[in-house]
Amino acid sequence: MTTDNENHYYYGTGRRKSSIARVRLYNRAGGVTLNGKPLNEVISVDEWLSDALMPLNVTDLAGKVTVVAKTHGGGVHGQAVAFSHGLSRALVSFDPELRSALKTYKLLTRDSRMRESKKYGLKRARKAPQYTKR
Repeated sequence: MTTDNENHYYYGTGRRKSSIARVRLYNRAGGVTLNGKPLNEVISVDEWLSDALMPLNVTDLAGKVTVVAKTHGGGVHGQAVAFSHGLSRALVSFDPELRSALKTYKLLTRDSRMRESKKYGLKRARKAPQYTKR
């Protein structure tokens, strides 16, 4: 965090699969920026966009705060969910009283499901070569 009051921000890191989102939350009115672009340009699917903005809608802070985030890794949906997770964490550091509202919608829980690693002797994680009897 910086000490200058104009540039003071609250930070949260979100993760999903191999996507990582670093989210900064500024306590001033503004928009939502992801990787230097407006959020709706980066996330084009409406359902994913609503998933990403869920923490702001739950806490009634949409339009009252400025969100600047950077994401990398994974696909667009994984980045959207990682952004949502990071934004939830930033909101809790902004105002700890929002924690219960965010927990009600399970927005602070990290989705731990990951890709299973490939095993030797197999084609993929579980797919084995076809068995031949003769």
